[in-house]
Amino acid sequence: MTGRFVIHLPVAAADLGRARILARVAGRALRFVAPIELGGITVSAEDEQHVRHWVFCDRPLDGGRRCVLHTDHRSPCVARLPR
Repeated sequence: MTGRFVIHLPVAAADLGRARILARVAGRALRFVAPIELGGITVSAEDEQHVRHWVFCDRPLDGGRRCVLHTDHRSPCVARLPR
């Protein structure tokens, strides 16, 4: 065992788009109080939990950082959100 524990937080949303938005908002909000792996956040249909949809891009960037934009973004990857 790694000594780490993963929190599974079931939250219902009306559709995949809304589920991704809610997951992004929750991940970004919680990132300030806990070490959240944004790139590991996925959503799934309640009755198909084995089919996961990624929420964040998470592409590796220079300097060991990862992209924090949503999976379908068309702009260049960034390590931090613009203020």
